[in-house]
Amino acid sequence: MSYKIYLYDTDQDCIGSGTLSSSYIQYQLETAAGQDVEVHISSVGGSAFDAIAIYDLLKKYPGKVTTSIDALAASAASVVAMAGQSVVMSKYALLMIHKPMVGSGGNADELLKDVQMLNIVQQRLAQIYVDKTGLDGATVNSLINSVTWLSADQALSLGFIDAIEDYSAEITNSALIKNYTSAAPMAYQRCINKLLTQNNNNNMNMENQQLIEKTTTVLDKIMNYFKKVVNKQTITDKGTLHHCGALDEGTEVYQDVDMTQPAPPDTYTTSTGSKVAVKGGQVQKVTPPLSDPDTDPDTAQDDDSDAPSDQFKKAKPGDVQNKIESIRAKLHAQNALLSEARAALEAANTRLSKTREEVKNEIKSNFTPEGSKRSNKAKTEQTPFFAPTSTLAKNAVKKAISK
Repeated sequence: MSYKIYLYDTDQDCIGSGTLSSSYIQYQLETAAGQDVEVHISSVGGSAFDAIAIYDLLKKYPGKVTTSIDALAASAASVVAMAGQSVVMSKYALLMIHKPMVGSGGNADELLKDVQMLNIVQQRLAQIYVDKTGLDGATVNSLINSVTWLSADQALSLGFIDAIEDYSAEITNSALIKNYTSAAPMAYQRCINKLLTQNNNNNMNMENQQLIEKTTTVLDKIMNYFKKVVNKQTITDKGTLHHCGALDEGTEVYQDVDMTQPAPPDTYTTSTGSKVAVKGGQVQKVTPPLSDPDTDPDTAQDDDSDAPSDQFKKAKPGDVQNKIESIRAKLHAQNALLSEARAALEAANTRLSKTREEVKNEIKSNFTPEGSKRSNKAKTEQTPFFAPTSTLAKNAVKKAISK
């Protein structure tokens, strides 16, 4: 939270007096004690010397200083505004710079001293503007001599400020529609407003939101599908371990099918007798069973009898065909998901890239209620062939329905 200081003119005070004096600003900065500071300015100016003193205090302050021109920073107040590490100006505010002035009297020698003093003061003020904007001295002095008033856009382009504070609401499809329909008859405006506020939602970006949600759903389905494809399960004495690939050291293991919850640290025993040490959701060590079929001479003969060639000979043609069909089914499911994702992404991209003109055209309607006295060029809703027209027929239909 930034510490806020307000340099707002009062009926009695301006820059250099009261709460806008350099001594009071020094007190405020001491109270801020290194916090980030926001200095809000709305002043016609005042003492150039106090403005320079405040400028110096803000420049030396250890915390971040942001100066905000809320309404007007004229004359000496514009000098104070230049002290911010970031200078922000309201889009409605004004900035004014001019030659320093003095009210004095006296003989020619005294007046000449005042002229020399004013020229020196202008040089110092001009240097502050030059340091902030990066403009050359001749340009800055030309602006000073001309008594220049700057809008926020002009001040930004010349480098006097760093940003413009804009209070306009975010432009939505709803705002665009209301803008284009503001001249429509009140009856139509009520219908449009009802559509815009349907389901207590005040903008027409619901369609875009639904597209995004639909696209996200499709992508989630793809991710879940492929997770299940690569997900392998190992049954243990403490539940099923889910993992990708072989169950080796370093493999990540999970306790749920979606592979989102890491398996608790423990030692798990698989159905083959292997010991799997898990810690931090990863396999730390896999200890094979004491009787390893690969090394046990008593089972070596059995392994030879189950050689791949023998297993292939034992396989039935129906089993091979079923395996092929299973692979085809998986590929078909993958392609279907990818096609759905592609269509959803294309639809979302098309909707989100619509221009203001396209949004405007979407709300045009060529429908006019039957019997309307408005333009007869518009199409009217066709009367269904079964709709009763005479009073007698209408009463007959009502009577039939009520039975």
